[in-house]
Amino acid sequence: MANNDKKLSEVLEQLFKAYGWTEKMDGVRVTNSWGKVAGSIIANHTTKLYVNRGVLFVTVDSSALAHELYMDRTELVKKLNKEIGKKVINEIVIK
Repeated sequence: MANNDKKLSEVLEQLFKAYGWTEKMDGVRVTNSWGKVAGSIIANHTTKLYVNRGVLFVTVDSSALAHELYMDRTELVKKLNKEIGKKVINEIVIK
C-alpha cells in the first residue's frame, strides 16, 4: 500500500486551487489585514474594502484621507503583500 499521507494544509491548498477559491481567500486575508497595515485610525474611516483581480478597492469617509492614502498607496501595497506572505495586491484604488 502506498503512503498517501499529506499535511492538511497541502490538501486544503489543492482543494482551493481546484475550486478556484485561492484568490477569494487571499482577498479575505488582505481585507482582514487592512487595519493592522493601515492603522486603526484609517481602518475606522474605511467604509468599503474589497479585492478584485489583484486590485484593492478602498472607500473612505474623508477626501483628505483619500488623498493621503493615494499618496501612500505604493507603500501600502508592499506592506499588505508582506503581511500576507505573497504578492496578492498589485494596485490600490482609493475612493
